[in-house]
Amino acid sequence: MQNNLSTIDKTKFMPFSVGFDDLFDRLFEMDFNSTGYPPYNIVKNDDYHYTIEMALAGFNKSQIEIEHADSKLTVRSVVKDNTDLNSKNLIHQGISQRSFERSFTLSDEIQVKTAELRDGMLKIKLEKIIPDHKKPKIISIK
Repeated sequence: MQNNLSTIDKTKFMPFSVGFDDLFDRLFEMDFNSTGYPPYNIVKNDDYHYTIEMALAGFNKSQIEIEHADSKLTVRSVVKDNTDLNSKNLIHQGISQRSFERSFTLSDEIQVKTAELRDGMLKIKLEKIIPDHKKPKIISIK
């Protein structure tokens, strides 16, 4: 996938926007050179609820770490070593337990609600919380 954001001149938007500096910085700092592992889906359940589904066959809860900091959600493996795997006299290893790290940039209104690993599928539930100061309101004229 070609990084089209690098060809956009963000200074053209500055005269028409106020307070979007952080948003532009986050967009232009996104990593588009992902390996594709592990595969994932992003599901929009409704206007306020999202789910990230990640296929993690062969991993258990103790081998996965989820971190949410500074509008970035990162899922990474914390696999120690494969000594147990190597002692099984494997003829073919098709189930990978390689290290990975996958990050998602979240808007400021998104909160991580739950994370569940079941049947090799990690599901992270997200909710968009609109603060009162961002909700529509009628301004009275004096």
